[in-house]
Amino acid sequence: MFSKLLVANRGEIACRIMRTARRLGIRTVAVYSEADAGALHVRAADEAVAIGAAPAAQSYLAITRIVEAARASGAEAVHPGYGFLSENPAFVEAIERAGLVFIGPSAAAIAAMGDKIAAKKLAEGAGINSIPAHLEPLSDAEHAAAVAAAIGYPVMIKAAAGGGGKGMRVALSAEQVKEGFARAQSEAQSSFGDPRVFIERFIAEPRHIEIQILADAHGNIVHLGERECSIQRRHQKVIEEAPSPVVDDAMRAAMGAQAVALAGAVGYRSAGTVEFIVDRERRFYFLEMNTRLQVEHPVTELVTGLDLVEQMIRVAAGEHLTLRQDQVMLRGAAIEARVYAEDPVRGFLPATGRLRRFRPPPASDAIRLDAGAEEGDEISVHYDPMIAKLCAHGATRAAAIAALERALDRFVIRGVEHNVGFLRAVVSRPRFHAGALSTDFIAEEFPDGFWLDTLDPGTRERLIAVAAVAQHQEAARAAGLAPAARASAWVATVAGADVAVEVIHGDAGSRVRIAGRSHSVAT
Repeated sequence: MFSKLLVANRGEIACRIMRTARRLGIRTVAVYSEADAGALHVRAADEAVAIGAAPAAQSYLAITRIVEAARASGAEAVHPGYGFLSENPAFVEAIERAGLVFIGPSAAAIAAMGDKIAAKKLAEGAGINSIPAHLEPLSDAEHAAAVAAAIGYPVMIKAAAGGGGKGMRVALSAEQVKEGFARAQSEAQSSFGDPRVFIERFIAEPRHIEIQILADAHGNIVHLGERECSIQRRHQKVIEEAPSPVVDDAMRAAMGAQAVALAGAVGYRSAGTVEFIVDRERRFYFLEMNTRLQVEHPVTELVTGLDLVEQMIRVAAGEHLTLRQDQVMLRGAAIEARVYAEDPVRGFLPATGRLRRFRPPPASDAIRLDAGAEEGDEISVHYDPMIAKLCAHGATRAAAIAALERALDRFVIRGVEHNVGFLRAVVSRPRFHAGALSTDFIAEEFPDGFWLDTLDPGTRERLIAVAAVAQHQEAARAAGLAPAARASAWVATVAGADVAVEVIHGDAGSRVRIAGRSHSVAT
């Protein structure tokens, strides 16, 4: 086992890796940019090394500086987390040339799966279900239109490199293919430095379901069940859960077997994820493989009882997996909601500023919080705006949803715009409760965008009544008076609309009149 580990990342994932390392008795080294000198992951580490200016290209993406930091600190191994350099083969090679251990798969496996065209060809060769596609780069718009016609509409134009929804376009006609080809190619070049794009059949009403795998360097591979990641905005995951409400034991076994086969074909070791698209008939097709720890790994940990970071560290240290496939048990259900500094009302525009108040719900057997910031910390313009991941676990999916709803209701953030209200609106939708999910869920449930007045009228009036009574009592306290048995008139502004409110406070509580309706509020 290692004695010292450098975490080549920041935010919540750096803090999460350090927690496991500390439990295993491993000292940790943080790296940080000028913007992160006082960040939580720096405070959480045993020691920290500055690696450059605020822009990621000059710090968290600077391979030479991170390798130098690892060698100077005496670290024996490097964990990349997710994002940044986690799927960069050159980073793995640089780590290994320096005599250090990379906690993750080999450079060859990362390279093979990082190129979507090569990955799909390898998957087909391994007998993995694949979406009908033209697995060669498109030369020009006319070529793209001809390929699309042969595959059949609708089609998806996709970048060969990268991920995160960049360089992707859906097309329903030859004209849309030509336009989408140019835009996808341009975005692929600017995002990944690689203009290659290809075309595959677009699956209508798709569900995004992924299989978590673990593999050691001795040929042992197991899968840990699936995660449903269909709730997305602009191809970015928002809410994930395990297990999927649509997957039964037979389907899980079939998807798991294919994920294990692909891992074996690429000579994989460490934790990884094989992603599938599932259609309306519950047929599944290989999408891609993520050769790193996923953002949503906590839900798998909650239902399996395993620590995936610990497993990655042990595999990197040369240990055998101690878990057989028949020992993998899924217990209950878990759901993760990604808490972002962003404004859902303004198209999820990223937000910055200081967390004047950050009061998450208390941790419990049902609630887990992986946070990358604390009250008083600054949310920077330079990095991804995710603040934390809130996870709920229950004996059933309904219990997990109820726990998550309660936790979101108790999550207080002030100082920056955030998406907690939006997350609460998503998980309270009847369609979410029914498990009728697809990657179009947000677009279909919020066709005109998210607005603060999307609460049902009854819930909205109850919230106004509570706020009016609280304001009435606070005003009395500020004046040094007891709330009098008299009426007070207030105006509540909700989503830009004024609502007249009358509060009548008495010894037994308060009555609130809103638009002629009366509510009783006990405090």
